[in-house]
Amino acid sequence: MGDPAPNAYLSLQAYVIPTPEAAATLTAIRLKLRDTYKVATTLGFGPRFLHSTGQLHKGDGGNGLFVQIISGAEADLPIPDEAGHDASAMSFQTLKESQALGDAAALEAAGRRVLRLKIESTSDLAKLGA
Repeated sequence: MGDPAPNAYLSLQAYVIPTPEAAATLTAIRLKLRDTYKVATTLGFGPRFLHSTGQLHKGDGGNGLFVQIISGAEADLPIPDEAGHDASAMSFQTLKESQALGDAAALEAAGRRVLRLKIESTSDLAKLGA
C-alpha cells in the first residue's frame, strides 16, 4: 500500500453473516491494518452500512480505500417472485452479491479504489487475518 495520502482511510465492507465471531475477526484485521499502515479504518456489515456511511464513502473527497469481503452463502433461500408463490428467479445470495457489486461500481464511478475479496464462507474470515 505504501504511504497513504493525508486524510486517507481504509474501509472494510463485509458482506458476510454478522456473527459475533465475524465481528471480532474483522475488528482484529481492521486494527492490524490501522497499526501497520497508520491510517484510519472503518468496518461495516453490508448491505446495511449502505444506508448510513455508504453515502459518505462516495462523497468523501476521494480519500477512501475500500475492501469488500463477500462470503458465499452458508444457506441460501429463494426470494419469491410474488407473495404466496414459490417461484423464484433470485436468491438472497444473489441479492447480497448484487448489492456489493452495485456499491463497488458506484464507488469506482466516483473515482474510488476498491478491492473485492470473495471467500467461501464466513468461517474463512480467519484466513484473511493470518
